[in-house]
Amino acid sequence: MYAEERQQAIAELVAQRGRLSVNALAEEYDVTTETVRRDLSALERAGILRRVHGGAVPAAALTALEPKVGDRDLAHADEKDRIARQAVALLPPTGGSVVLDAGTTTARLAMLFPRDTDLTVVTNAVPIAARLAGSASVNLHLLPGRVRRTTHAAVGEDTVEALDRLRVDVAFVGANGLSVGHGLTTPDHAEAAAKRAMVTSGHRVVVLMDSSKIGQEQTVRFAELGEIDVVVTDSGIAQSDLAALERHGVEVLVA
Repeated sequence: MYAEERQQAIAELVAQRGRLSVNALAEEYDVTTETVRRDLSALERAGILRRVHGGAVPAAALTALEPKVGDRDLAHADEKDRIARQAVALLPPTGGSVVLDAGTTTARLAMLFPRDTDLTVVTNAVPIAARLAGSASVNLHLLPGRVRRTTHAAVGEDTVEALDRLRVDVAFVGANGLSVGHGLTTPDHAEAAAKRAMVTSGHRVVVLMDSSKIGQEQTVRFAELGEIDVVVTDSGIAQSDLAALERHGVEVLVA
């Protein structure tokens, strides 16, 4: 099937079903996920559909679609496990401090904290705080704010104000999209403000992100590439994306 025919078929299928994942489309048309992502990019530029995390929706769909925590936890679970294991090496030594953004990959990292390393941990994520509350090696600080039902993250003026007073060794953040042209993005303005404050709070900024989000752009930018130090991702990252990030001075660790 020629690219034009496949793209037309994809557009029709997305219109019929409302939302389709990259993996499902790759299986449907017996092509690679990279080919599907290129097709979706072409269709988005034409205004036919909108790319969202892990797939696409019709152009008329709500622009700020966000999968709920449970759905996100199941998506790319193996990749997120590998990313979290790789990120453990980036934790500061005992006595250090970190900010942990809300997210399913940062939650995995929290579960892997070494028991012999005393850390001060600041987070806006209710699930992460619940997991770390009983740890003898963690000095836990839960940020104030309004808790979003979608992400279980505290956001708002109180959250940002509290983060503005902090300076930590490492800020571990997530994002819904990362592109060379637009930086790090997320669909929600309040969540973006909290993430922005986290980036500013860190002496070192580490982004934990599975490769399906690289090359995607969401509604609100919260950081440019020059503001981050490391991206930890999985082996699905395209070589062109990896090279582009490194050209911009970002260290890329592939789990």
